[in-house]
Amino acid sequence: MNDKIENKGEELKGRAKETVGDATGNEQWQAEGKSDQAKGSLKQAGEKVKDAVKGVTNKD
Repeated sequence: MNDKIENKGEELKGRAKETVGDATGNEQWQAEGKSDQAKGSLKQAGEKVKDAVKGVTNKD
């Protein structure tokens, strides 16, 4: 569960960075924000796959 929270936090941090980058015209922050969001989303997808596999393997 902690991994899921951390992954969502990384995605939200990325959104915040991108928003600040947009507001200030800071292209580096915009790029970092998009990158953080992508990493967080990818990790969340991995967690969903792990949960799905657990659900399939735990059925008897």
